[in-house]
Amino acid sequence: MPSTPCDTLQRQGYQFFTKTSTAALKPCMWCKRALTGGEMCYKHQFYGIDSHRCVQLTPTLRCNQRCLFCWRAVEEDLSEEEECPPETILAGVHRLQKKALAGYNAVLDNTVTSERWQEALTPKHVAISLSGEPTLYSRLPELVDLFNKDGYTTFVVSNGTTPSVLSRCHPYQQYVSLDAPDRETYLATCRPFEDYWDQIKESLALLGNRRSAVRLTLVAGVNDTSPEKYAALVQDSGATFVEVKGYMYLGYSRNRLARENMPEHERVREFSDKIATACDYTVRDENKLSRVVCLERVT
Repeated sequence: MPSTPCDTLQRQGYQFFTKTSTAALKPCMWCKRALTGGEMCYKHQFYGIDSHRCVQLTPTLRCNQRCLFCWRAVEEDLSEEEECPPETILAGVHRLQKKALAGYNAVLDNTVTSERWQEALTPKHVAISLSGEPTLYSRLPELVDLFNKDGYTTFVVSNGTTPSVLSRCHPYQQYVSLDAPDRETYLATCRPFEDYWDQIKESLALLGNRRSAVRLTLVAGVNDTSPEKYAALVQDSGATFVEVKGYMYLGYSRNRLARENMPEHERVREFSDKIATACDYTVRDENKLSRVVCLERVT
């Protein structure tokens, strides 16, 4: 029997909640590093999130864009028989996170302390950002509400193409990606199934009345132009934060882009400064290792 895309992802460490859906969980690199006493990701630096207590998951692997910079295998069709019920996802988080981290308990008191291991098994943050576009999952608002009710801090990362779903979601922090300063650059960079530029602007307009962040992935020679246009879109959004992050030459994106498309941190900081200068935002913090700068709205 030929291998399916989900089989490949399973070999890469994806843990699927059911056999008929593409809802999946996979600890990120920073979760594993933090578990062994290493560095935490920039979300810890910016927002106080403990990486080893953060679950990275998605309710669906389906996506309606094929972004050039995406490290996932966006060219593969990931269909699913049915959506995974929100209750099933909530109930499976602890079990699948423990399964995904299996092996780390074998080095307790060596590289992993007993305390940190127990904390990792009782996660308190959920980043709905693993892969796919979460707003294509019809029950996303219900899923977020369940996690919130169960005491999790929730982060939803969306490409902004479905504002009707985002408007009904109430996570701790809402992300919307803004990967182009204009329609033409958006179509060339994100390669959407349809032209969703107007929907993205509608999603950005939802951010002013909630804790939120605009996510900008900067790709050298592709979308690193017109900082004043980005600034105007950010200003109109009213988002709490803006994360300007350099593209990383990783995964399947290496089939679409070159190493030269990965900007140095100095370029990311320079571009961030230009955005901040043109709107009511200021540089709050930066992480050179991840090539990311955090801007915060001036109130």
